[in-house]
Amino acid sequence: MVNDKESQKIVDIIQNFARQSSLFVLAYGTGCGAIEIPPTMTSRYDAERFGIRGAATPRQADVLLITGYLATKSLKRVIRAYEQMQNPKYIIGFGSCTINGGMYWDSYNTINRLDMYIPVDVYINGCMPRPEAVIAGFAKLQKLIQAGKADGWDRYQKNLEFYRGNQKKIIHNWVMPDYNW
Repeated sequence: MVNDKESQKIVDIIQNFARQSSLFVLAYGTGCGAIEIPPTMTSRYDAERFGIRGAATPRQADVLLITGYLATKSLKRVIRAYEQMQNPKYIIGFGSCTINGGMYWDSYNTINRLDMYIPVDVYINGCMPRPEAVIAGFAKLQKLIQAGKADGWDRYQKNLEFYRGNQKKIIHNWVMPDYNW
């Protein structure tokens, strides 16, 4: 006889396997970052064979792929898109600009660390990462999902005050909705 905890663990394993095998990606491309996405999705590298597909809207997406630098105006739109996505949702930071601001690190209008404003599950290093690195980053995300460790969406809900505080420091004139998850 299987108890409730064991049956829930079995259900979680099956759900995580299904989630990691079918990722719908909403790409938010800024600057030079978006140039590597088309080759990754087309026939030469064929990301779809790994279960990676494009999504038309945030409500259809599982993964938000942020490619390149983010200005404060861009960050506002990324936050809005992220909050429209259904749980569980994941973020991949693409390129050195999302990690440390890249070559724009000292600009007054560029976000230096994306993970201070929204939770990033996987970073892909490089300026710009090649399609092979992009696929490797998705493979890493899939492993984290399978293991049940890709929990950025849960961290966002639990630490919403931290993220909202950081967001409000740089986005001064935006009234953000209060969520009651």
